[in-house]
Amino acid sequence: MGEDQQQQLETAAEDLMQRLRLKATELLLREEWKEAVQVYSQFIDLCKEQIMETTHEQVQLSKLHKSLCLALSNRAEARSRLRDFNEALIDCEEALKMESTHFKALLCKGKVLLSLNRYSMALECFKATISDAQASGNFEAVNGFLEKCKKLEYQSRTGAFDLSDWILNGFRGKCPELAEYIGAVQIRKSEISGRGLFVTKNIEAGTLLFVTKAIATERGILSGEDSSENEQLVMWKNFIDKVMESISKCQRTRSLITTFSSGENENELEVPDISVFRPEIQESSYSNEKLDMGKILTILDVNSLVEDAVSANVLGKNKGLYGVGLWTLASFINHSCSPNARRIHVGDYIIVHASRDVKAGEEITFAYFDMLSPLEKRKEMSKTWGFNCNCKRCKFEERMSSKQELREIEIGLERGIDAGSAVYRLEENMKRWIVRGKEKGYLRASIWGAYSETYGTERLMKRWGRRIPTMEAVVDSVVEAVGSDERIMKGGLKRNFCGVLDLERTMNLGRGLYGKVVKKQALKSLLEMGICEQS
Repeated sequence: MGEDQQQQLETAAEDLMQRLRLKATELLLREEWKEAVQVYSQFIDLCKEQIMETTHEQVQLSKLHKSLCLALSNRAEARSRLRDFNEALIDCEEALKMESTHFKALLCKGKVLLSLNRYSMALECFKATISDAQASGNFEAVNGFLEKCKKLEYQSRTGAFDLSDWILNGFRGKCPELAEYIGAVQIRKSEISGRGLFVTKNIEAGTLLFVTKAIATERGILSGEDSSENEQLVMWKNFIDKVMESISKCQRTRSLITTFSSGENENELEVPDISVFRPEIQESSYSNEKLDMGKILTILDVNSLVEDAVSANVLGKNKGLYGVGLWTLASFINHSCSPNARRIHVGDYIIVHASRDVKAGEEITFAYFDMLSPLEKRKEMSKTWGFNCNCKRCKFEERMSSKQELREIEIGLERGIDAGSAVYRLEENMKRWIVRGKEKGYLRASIWGAYSETYGTERLMKRWGRRIPTMEAVVDSVVEAVGSDERIMKGGLKRNFCGVLDLERTMNLGRGLYGKVVKKQALKSLLEMGICEQS
């Protein structure tokens, strides 16, 4: 090839690269991320071809390397906006191999690592960009990422979360950004079913167990009873699509989902180490198990959580909003009609805390359905979930089901008898049957509606108040037996908040309901809101 022809080819290549560079930059500025990735990919391939040519002088090679670094950084930015974090990291690493202090590559890598909840590694990237940020006028933006990362890294390390300001501000603005956190828990074989989550030390009510972000969520407002079933089906399809997209883009997500139960051969499933669920785990540790669509659907069917479930608080949510999501460690928590944990939903995060004191080695449990229901109704609900509950409470109430008096009370309530009469008869019968401790709480929880109505109605209290235990005694026994619940708190505190009931005691009861991520004033605000809604 002649020198003139070579020069013409190089000029044509340079012109094409310039057009591609301008087009890619325009697409990036217009936030057309998918198209930007495509054009940057063309530019990057052409740039690498040019670098491979031996005819370029050193000065020209240096320019090509700088162009390649910048293009890789910009493609990484576009890929991260598409939540394709694995590919974005690969681009950042390739750019940093050529120029270890490249500002845009380091900044993008830090943002991607932050999105993946790898706080310590992200922090190092942001620290490395500070001096260049000051020189380029980007200090304020970079420092914002640095401070945010410091806060999340501290939360992740200590479990020191606080939602108080957001609550006291009436849930206005965006949901708080939270870190992923794993407390004193481990996964073990469960006597309830398959595998379960257990505490590794004694903890008190309200103690944070873990915080994790959803793999995917889908939410919407259901328009009415006639169309809600079809709307839920559409939401379920959208939810599946989001899970599939997350699996396709993130190796860690794909690996974590392989640890979930599909509802079959529970006793043969491997027990994963808790470290697998920490975001900092090395990618080499991820599972490469294949997942077909059928298995994914059964995993979602078994492990997905509905956000308006009885064991959850959904903070800052529109009342009509229906949501479904998939969260990692929460999927290992089995059901009990005497649960010891509750969950709070904040944005895409789930916060799980102890709803009553839990001893080291005890399994963490949720109520999958309404625990304030009689045994027979709970049996029906457990069948819809595909299991029979054999918790201590169900076993005790099964033994008590032969008592004709108990059955008469339940039938009477179904037929609309005086709630105070039902409460009085149950309390008198428990004395005769010598029912003590938590067992009293079990039976009281099963007809909680009658207790709530009695303590909340002036007429009933005038008639029965002196003949039945105090509201405080009943609330304490039910909370000890089945943990905190909004209806127990609302029913018990409705008439007695503001003065009659000791505030500190109220706060202690509220810890089991909202956990220690809510401080005293915010907790009081939540309880007052609940009482007003009930009134």
